[in-house]
Amino acid sequence: MAGVWVFKDGVYRLENPGDGQGSNARRKVLVHTRSNDVINSYDVLAEKLSSLGWERYYDDPDLLQFHRRSTTHLISLPRDFNRFKSMHMYDIVVKTRSEFEVRDEQ
Repeated sequence: MAGVWVFKDGVYRLENPGDGQGSNARRKVLVHTRSNDVINSYDVLAEKLSSLGWERYYDDPDLLQFHRRSTTHLISLPRDFNRFKSMHMYDIVVKTRSEFEVRDEQ
């Protein structure tokens, strides 16, 4: 286990530089590989997913959800783009194969 043990508020905690919690963590961005566009809003993401055959679901008011009829995959995202984290990005990457990738922010 790589990382640094930090004693804070009476508790020891392992902080890994690459997990988004450590002080040296780099912010991740989702990139559409064909256009090399950084996804900086849900409008941009919805446009890219729509062009790939993904449809928007409106069932849950707290989530943005996308489904592709030819698969069992469902992409669920927090409604607030500020809460869009790397785990959501990797979920999109896995479910869309080579269409997106996660990169360190420049």
